[in-house]
Amino acid sequence: MSNVLVRQGDWVVVCDGKKALVLENVGDTKLLNLKTREVHEQPDAKTHEQGTDKPGRSINSIDSRRSAMDQTDWHNQEEERFLQRLASHLDAAVNAGNAKAVIMVAPPRALGVLRQAYSQNLRNALRAEIDKDFVRLPVDQIEKHLAA
Repeated sequence: MSNVLVRQGDWVVVCDGKKALVLENVGDTKLLNLKTREVHEQPDAKTHEQGTDKPGRSINSIDSRRSAMDQTDWHNQEEERFLQRLASHLDAAVNAGNAKAVIMVAPPRALGVLRQAYSQNLRNALRAEIDKDFVRLPVDQIEKHLAA
């Protein structure tokens, strides 16, 4: 499925906008053995706890027509912040020499946010990106998908 060889010592980061598993392959390329290093979770606040204001309105300067603004998507913003924090955490791990190579596994939307947050160091350590949502799978299932 993935055509990515997960080498011994590679970090496999499986995430979406709310949860991230940082796994390390302590096995080899043939027999993956992913061990959980870290788990990061974004608490899922209710929308009414995130933003209290109604959407704003703007007034056209030429005449007096008003138009409504879109409601802010607070969940979206929180997910983006979570992914940005994850990218900077991974950058710190690469800079400290804890992570030599990183394989990112995330749904396409999350990968898009992460790509914008990658530092040059993290980009250099990145071996592959796999656009799959495996974050809710048990680790042994993630191993099977990556080994396939």
